[in-house]
Amino acid sequence: MLANILETAMLLCFAASWPFNIHRSWVSRTAVGKSIMFEIIIEIGYCFGIAAHLADGELNYVLAFYILDICLVATDMFLYFRNRALDREREVRLNHNKA
Repeated sequence: MLANILETAMLLCFAASWPFNIHRSWVSRTAVGKSIMFEIIIEIGYCFGIAAHLADGELNYVLAFYILDICLVATDMFLYFRNRALDREREVRLNHNKA
């Protein structure tokens, strides 16, 4: 029981940090300085956490926090691809204006 509470606290700390990252991605409108590979690895880690609970037969409230974190990271990943497209559009406009 204590292990589940501590694991939930860890996941909540991670969940609390993602909205700041999402906000930065939304406002900056650039993918510069972001690593999609980092976010993919984070998502994989969360999937392993869920798999560990399923392998132990522990279907409890902790899984909801894993899913919350996965959704937050997925949101930031979506913004990464949006921002990468915006970066490309800016580059095309910049190159077009130079010509």
